[in-house]
Amino acid sequence: MGLQMPTGMAYDEWERAGRQLADVLDSSSWWLGDWLVYGKDHYTDRYQRGIRAVGLSYQTLRNYAWVSRRFGLARRRPALSFQHHAELASMPTEEQELWLDRAERRQWTTKQLRGALRAARRDERQPPAPTEPSRRLEVPGGRLQWWHKAAEQLGVDFEQWVTATLDSAAATALEELGGPEEGTEISGPEDVGSLAAPAADVPGDDAPPEDRAGRARPVAVRA
Repeated sequence: MGLQMPTGMAYDEWERAGRQLADVLDSSSWWLGDWLVYGKDHYTDRYQRGIRAVGLSYQTLRNYAWVSRRFGLARRRPALSFQHHAELASMPTEEQELWLDRAERRQWTTKQLRGALRAARRDERQPPAPTEPSRRLEVPGGRLQWWHKAAEQLGVDFEQWVTATLDSAAATALEELGGPEEGTEISGPEDVGSLAAPAADVPGDDAPPEDRAGRARPVAVRA
């Protein structure tokens, strides 16, 4: 009914007694679970009488037994409580091991483990972020090298340069035609003009022969 502490107990003894009590209380759920599992496996209907002798509710013992069955002796983590295991009992074995490893490595309390599980489930329910579709444009290899050279001279990323140059050309063409159609949105770098190559850098009829005759290579262009 209670615990009577001796007078004059040293702090170290008092602390050690607390650890021992915690170990016993933490392990008792496993013991009772294993005890009920054994009774159900060996005594069929008679184990009900033993349950009444223990003085605990059948539902409580059945929960202990269920967790004990889900985690065999070899898979139980001494550094984690019975409740840690109970939080993971409904998961497949591989997921159980994954979360047991995390809880043990990060020294999570049961509350912290429960919070991490809740956050993981919440992330799983969130729809994946939409990805921009992409298209492939076939261009001659020599022209591709020409473009790379222009981007290098400007000191910018090649894909960024391509996007900025095309955006600039599209904006100019649409302005000459009276502006974009209503509802059309043009997105690109904030300073498109600063990244576009000068007109002299764009290959035309005076481009090197190997540029005009180069084999076409696919270039990913976001659309």
